[in-house]
Amino acid sequence: MLIWVLRAVFVLLMGVVAFSAISSDSKAGASAAEIEQYQELSKYRYSFMLGSLLLAAVLVVVDWAVPRKSLAALSGTFMGIIVGIIFAYVVGLVVDHLLLEVFWHAKYAELSVVVRTMLGAVKLMLGIIGCYLAISFILQTKDDFRFVIPYVEFSRQSRGRRPLILDTSVIIDGRIADICETRIIDAPIIIPRFVLQELQTIADSSDKLKRNRGRRGLDMLNKLQTNDRLEIKISDARLPSVEEEGDVDQKLVALAKKIDGRIVTNDYNLNKIAQIRGVDVININDLANALKPVLMPGETVQVKILRQGEEPGQGVGYLEDGTMIVAENTGDRVNEEIALTVTSVLQTSAGRMIFGRPEGMAPPPRRPHHRRP
Repeated sequence: MLIWVLRAVFVLLMGVVAFSAISSDSKAGASAAEIEQYQELSKYRYSFMLGSLLLAAVLVVVDWAVPRKSLAALSGTFMGIIVGIIFAYVVGLVVDHLLLEVFWHAKYAELSVVVRTMLGAVKLMLGIIGCYLAISFILQTKDDFRFVIPYVEFSRQSRGRRPLILDTSVIIDGRIADICETRIIDAPIIIPRFVLQELQTIADSSDKLKRNRGRRGLDMLNKLQTNDRLEIKISDARLPSVEEEGDVDQKLVALAKKIDGRIVTNDYNLNKIAQIRGVDVININDLANALKPVLMPGETVQVKILRQGEEPGQGVGYLEDGTMIVAENTGDRVNEEIALTVTSVLQTSAGRMIFGRPEGMAPPPRRPHHRRP
């Protein structure tokens, strides 16, 4: 929004300067000949203003055609103004030197009032152009600030909350939207443009399953954006160190290292790659496993037996959170809801598995232990 305000102000200033530079009003101390020149020159004021507006519009179109790299910032505006003023001063000196000494071979005081007025208007517009280009450039590259010193680059120090960067898989998964509804996340959420493009590609796939997954991801993204308690940013930043990477996973890792962010994913491979490269990762699957209720041996739980297990007499059921329960002596009680006593809990890389037996059933007798003679 701020960049468009800047563009509108730029076009308006160019038109105002061009229109006011050629005025039909009499100047204090001007001779009759100079007044006549002013009146003659004022006939072209609208043409001059139209040309200036056309030049400003062309510059805005060219600037808009270049991909934007980030949102505007007040500090970037101040720095752009300073750079633009310095640029305008230097260009003004060059213009004076070329026009006065090279072409006209005259001094500034020897010029007519009309020429001096036109020369001042041209230099003022050059100053506006310089400020506009400097501000626009800094606003679109502020995410990749670096000091111009050969072979030396200073990394940006981040302050405050570290942003969360969502990958494609966690958006399609959809649980991140439910997690955000709990208000547990107060850090800014960043969705890179290349992740959005990958979602669009999946949604446009000829494969029905992929197409449905992509559309679900776009729906989840819309749900996140409608949450007014979240700070969500679609990042258009094109950082050189990120663009050099090949696939989306590598770009995510490079972006997280550049902005000191944390990747939110449920992709096992991306999780490992990010950890190897020293990037913090929040795995939704690990978070879900950590939030599952903890059952201790001896506790009782109601479970519906859905199918038979791999071992004879075993039945398999699931808790509401998806945790698998393997029950002894329940293979013949499929589709029945029974009370089970937890005997043991096994934590695996795929999740938590619970073993149990029907409530009130005695544990199997231990096998006798024979000592060797």
